[in-house]
Amino acid sequence: MRIALGMEYHGSAFCGWQTQPSGCAVQDALERALAEIAGEKTATVCAGRTDAGVHALAQVVHFDTGAERPESAWVRGTNALLPADAAVIWARRVADDFHARYSARERCYRYVLLNHPLRPAVNFGRVGWFHLPLDIDQMRAAAQYLVGEHDFNAFRSAECQAKSPVRELRRLDIRCSGDYVVFELAANAFLHHMVRNVVGSLVYVGKGKHDPAWVASVLASRDRRLAAPTLEAAGLYLAHVSYDEKWRLPQAARRVWFDENLMQKS
Repeated sequence: MRIALGMEYHGSAFCGWQTQPSGCAVQDALERALAEIAGEKTATVCAGRTDAGVHALAQVVHFDTGAERPESAWVRGTNALLPADAAVIWARRVADDFHARYSARERCYRYVLLNHPLRPAVNFGRVGWFHLPLDIDQMRAAAQYLVGEHDFNAFRSAECQAKSPVRELRRLDIRCSGDYVVFELAANAFLHHMVRNVVGSLVYVGKGKHDPAWVASVLASRDRRLAAPTLEAAGLYLAHVSYDEKWRLPQAARRVWFDENLMQKS
């Protein structure tokens, strides 16, 4: 049978989602826990592989097992075996043709940026940081050049293994409250480092290094060397993965601190 799980995790203590020989990845921790509950080796597939230091509010995972267990065992039992900075938040039995990655219709990421002269302490590891003032209106103007279906080669890493650089960026919203800025990007799929590279380039516009049209020229160039450096991983969250209603999966993540304080449009 096939089981789907929803997960959240704080990425700072992990070397990313994907399994590593050292066993330091989220996938490694999850598969060790699931093997204890299932009584058998369990391989998992996720909706979106996050890098080291990147967080998830609503990662979706599936695995196949012959073990009959109540949903509560896959949630509470697995959580008892996971480290404190990772948790399963729901479990559902799904049809055998469900696939956490290929059945997904849309992914949504958020980047939370502290825009303040002084670096964060309490939120260290949970937010990105930029010390100079940012012009939110200029960044919003630049963001509109990126919405739509484009070749995003200029915004992906050299290590990206995607066969095509074409993605449909369906939404790019920028919201702020006080010293925090939240960038929310929704797309059919993302390239490696795409979100962090896009947000980094918008920050270049916001600090006055370039005008908004510069982002359009970088996009058209398809040249990664022309875009801004990759922002740090700490501020990035996999916020939501959307699926067709036929799969009957929970669609909402648990609320977090920046949902309460930052998601009102300024």
